[in-house]
Amino acid sequence: MENLATEVRPLFFTKVSKIAMSICFISSSVCYAGEDMAEDDKSDSKYETELERQRILLIKQGQQIEKLTQMITALTAKNVAPMPPSGANSDSTRKGRASKSVREADHNIAKNKPVGQAPAKSSSAIDASAIPELGDTFSGVLSGKGTLVLEPSIGYSYTDNNRVFLDAFSFIPALVVGLIDLREIKRHSFIGSISARYGITERWEVDLKVPYIGRNDSQRSRPVSIGVSEDEIFNASGHGLGDIELSTRYQLNSPKDGGPIYVANLVATIPTGTSPFEVEFMQSTPGAVFPTELPTGSGYVSIQPSITAIYATDPGVFFGNLSYGYNMDTDEDVGNVDPGDSAGVSFGLGVSLNERTSMSLSYSHKHVLKSKINNMKIDGSQLDIGQLIIGYSFRYSPSTNVSLSLAIGVTDDAQDTRLNFRMPVTL
Repeated sequence: MENLATEVRPLFFTKVSKIAMSICFISSSVCYAGEDMAEDDKSDSKYETELERQRILLIKQGQQIEKLTQMITALTAKNVAPMPPSGANSDSTRKGRASKSVREADHNIAKNKPVGQAPAKSSSAIDASAIPELGDTFSGVLSGKGTLVLEPSIGYSYTDNNRVFLDAFSFIPALVVGLIDLREIKRHSFIGSISARYGITERWEVDLKVPYIGRNDSQRSRPVSIGVSEDEIFNASGHGLGDIELSTRYQLNSPKDGGPIYVANLVATIPTGTSPFEVEFMQSTPGAVFPTELPTGSGYVSIQPSITAIYATDPGVFFGNLSYGYNMDTDEDVGNVDPGDSAGVSFGLGVSLNERTSMSLSYSHKHVLKSKINNMKIDGSQLDIGQLIIGYSFRYSPSTNVSLSLAIGVTDDAQDTRLNFRMPVTL
């Protein structure tokens, strides 16, 4: 409407200007005619004739103004571009037609364009970058049918423990006979791995992970009950292939109304690394025993089923995981060893800061039951591992993400610090 008014206004002012000039000319003519008649009374008939002619001219100009007003009103109501005035050149005509075509195109676009804001994203569309890692059993969302994802990663962990070993018996509470060993252990671990995920269907994917582990321990020990005057310091290291993991994931549902998504997970660990039962120990002082090398594997087969729930609420994603680890027993030189099963829970929130960056905050806790040797429970083998995890993810390109997570141990049995860097690449 503003464009129409802009185009009509110059035409209207042109007509009005011409009429105003005519009126001024008529007024001046009337004045001059009055002066002539005052000088000569004989020109009365001539004055009356001129007055009648001017009256007729004013009536015609008033009719033209009325027609012009009606034309402007009609053009405004019909939203049609006005015709160019007579005598307009061909360039003006072409410009008018082009302007009309542009207005018609804009009108057609506006007619086809949806009214209002676009609907919000469905909560079933999960942003994988908002979920850096859910424990050891789940990472992100499913890959999709026919999609291959290669994920190199490197991690570092540090543990510092002070332990007191008692291998003694007491006659009275204040008198202990045997070995009392005070020991400080500092452990550094590096884990590099490469994993490959492949989507068999839209809801089912498989995963293979091959780790390489390097460890270094520094132990300082002082047996206080046998008269040793100096601390015993022993360093040990180990590196090599770790335990290979095979896992599969299946999406149980596909909600349409924005409900949570449930994913079933199954992870199997094959003991391909060096077993703790294969490591030799040495004794430096009576009662002070140290390993000659460090294991890179667990030494037993582990099967861990779990279920994950994901609920998206713009701009965040809530997630949680429940797991149970079944650790198979193994026959070793010391007898039948049952490592003890475990139960774990993790939950958290991922938030998208923008289209390429997201952060997450989560907590993971695992309770490990007591181990057994020949069906005899080992005191002190029960563990509680709790970690607070802060994650960061950046979408480097449409096919590559960069994720960094920091886990801080909140229980005595947990690692003090664990730093993990991942870079999944979609092929």
